[in-house]
Amino acid sequence: MTDTATLPAPLQSIRCNHLLVLELDIKAVQRIGTDTLVGVVGGGRFEGARLRGRVLDGGSDWQRVMPDGTVLLDCRIVLETAEGELIAMTYQGVRSGPAEVMARLARGAEVRADEYYLRIAPLFRTQSPSHVWLNEIVAVGAGQRLPTGPIYNVFEVL
Repeated sequence: MTDTATLPAPLQSIRCNHLLVLELDIKAVQRIGTDTLVGVVGGGRFEGARLRGRVLDGGSDWQRVMPDGTVLLDCRIVLETAEGELIAMTYQGVRSGPAEVMARLARGAEVRADEYYLRIAPLFRTQSPSHVWLNEIVAVGAGQRLPTGPIYNVFEVL
């Protein structure tokens, strides 16, 4: 196996640029059995240096609760830019932490972001000529679950 020190410099670390802050409003939670929750997205907003706008009503945030309490996320939403262009955003993610913290989150309590792990990996799809660059990037995000829904700080991986 190749030692990381012998890899070319661009492969030895990951650089990122801030892309946007995304805030989702969850208007309802549907329980499907004991291990699946669906958060119904009722809107939201996003803002960054190169794009801003609102999250359209109707998205969904599927959550699978694992036996150890870890939550696997699978979310699909539609962003509408300030110029009226549509962008499909999907992301998978993980929310995990100590059992007591996860229980507080499940009850809808406000919990500090540094008390648990919430990370996402978004992908984008659009035909908007001014935002087509989103189709060609990988992004990562760190989040916090607020009582009204999650908020994420999303970064473009360079």
